[in-house]
Amino acid sequence: MNHTSVRLLDACERMLCEVECVDDLTVRRLAREAGVTPSSVNYHFGSQERLIVATAERVYRRLNQERMNLLNRAVQRRHPEPPLIEEVIAALVGPSVRWSLEPTSKYRVLAHFNSMSQRSRDPEIYRAIIEGVEHHRAFMVYLRQLAPWLDDAGIGWRMSCALGIRSQVTRSRVRNEVLTDHAIDFSDPDAVIARIVEVVAPMFRRLS
Repeated sequence: MNHTSVRLLDACERMLCEVECVDDLTVRRLAREAGVTPSSVNYHFGSQERLIVATAERVYRRLNQERMNLLNRAVQRRHPEPPLIEEVIAALVGPSVRWSLEPTSKYRVLAHFNSMSQRSRDPEIYRAIIEGVEHHRAFMVYLRQLAPWLDDAGIGWRMSCALGIRSQVTRSRVRNEVLTDHAIDFSDPDAVIARIVEVVAPMFRRLS
């Protein structure tokens, strides 16, 4: 990737973390922030929308790397025994929760990306990120070890449910605070992650 492309990605990431609405971004503002000409956006990415998608993809790779780092640490702590189910689940859902509650994280980039994907006239450019599951397959390896009584469909369904819970928690803080009667401190990522793990872990246990 050339120097101008990197400057545009860096500028787009900074601005997405600052704006309240992605509509506040313009090609001219992005170019000015990057110190390049407005025509550079189309030349290097095809459109402002595709630049934002590329920016979100770069941020998403960092989030997934954090997931993998947590999973690898959970595996190493217990090797040669299987990792703890609680630590595998925490690695799966924890980074998203932590990023969503950390004001200085890059979570706003992903939030803007999700918002754009729902109203875009070109949904195909979002599909690779939204429907990508390759980084989830690493978790399935260990979940199979921990729940051998479940087939792949059962494992995948439970993972999907876990990710759905994570998404509801990260996107609907006010509703969650009301539903829990403000008993959970949603400013404490560790507390929120522990609550999710508490709900999800039993899904992978054998029914008596």
